[in-house]
Amino acid sequence: MDMKLLQRLISKHIVKRMNRMYSSHENPFGIKPQSSGVQNERMTRGLPKKLPIAGVDKVIVVASGKGGVGKSTTAVNLALGISANDPTKQVGLLDADVYGPSIPTMMNLHGEPLLNNQNMMVPLINFGIKCMSIGFLVEEKSAIVWRGPMVMSAIQKLIRQVVWGPLDYLVVDMPPGTGDTQLSLSQNIPIDGAVIVSTPQDIALLDARRGTEMFEKVNVPVLGLIQNMNVYVCPNCGHTEHIFGKDGTKKLAEELSLDILGDVPLDIQIREGSDSGQPVVVSSPDSLQAQVYVNIAKKVTEKIHAKTSTLPKG
Repeated sequence: MDMKLLQRLISKHIVKRMNRMYSSHENPFGIKPQSSGVQNERMTRGLPKKLPIAGVDKVIVVASGKGGVGKSTTAVNLALGISANDPTKQVGLLDADVYGPSIPTMMNLHGEPLLNNQNMMVPLINFGIKCMSIGFLVEEKSAIVWRGPMVMSAIQKLIRQVVWGPLDYLVVDMPPGTGDTQLSLSQNIPIDGAVIVSTPQDIALLDARRGTEMFEKVNVPVLGLIQNMNVYVCPNCGHTEHIFGKDGTKKLAEELSLDILGDVPLDIQIREGSDSGQPVVVSSPDSLQAQVYVNIAKKVTEKIHAKTSTLPKG
């Protein structure tokens, strides 16, 4: 028998044997598992202690399993909606999407933040919202080509080296996916609740499910789902069209025993407001589109306070 053929057959036999021993859906690379007790002990020992952000009372993260579902637009209008519901509350907005910062454009803010006497960055403010983004610190059109450790270092600076307080709510616009940033934030700061944004499209819902499960694994309460771009209404004839599917997010919410916080239409006014730096909640506060976000903000804050009130005192 040809020696090279024999080597290939032996290699295939070893791979098949290893797959039978170790491979499963939960362990697709066939890595020999440790006993759960040892693994949990090491994970617990290795986790950093969660430290609150100085001066911040409640932290809300807005996340999605994939990009392009309107997460940043939702985060911006959620922050503005919280402020609209109660103007006495101080609200901040953190852009944690280092590779694709959108908050500077959507909030119409540009320029570098000032430093105070303690060498801490002072957030830029518009519409009464304190904002911080990596987009304030780099050239607007520059590509950010950083490895994971650099991204994590930048995120820590945006959290710990910014004069956030006093804030009643900090809304965090998370990057898409379930990667380092989500895990690092979940393990380093107390998060009061996560809001998951998805379109009704099947492929988006698969990723929304993954995002929800990720937060559950790291003990971050998921407040509910937002069904974005749910329906398009023709401004001329009033015809409605479910371009991305109908009620897919609602079905997912039922499967996961979560609430739908709101249905946001696919609307040109919302898109134009985001692109021009005039979010719909402030540019057209009495419109139906703005009221959708204001109602979502009300549900989010009510859920957070209901959760807080059930915690044991002391």
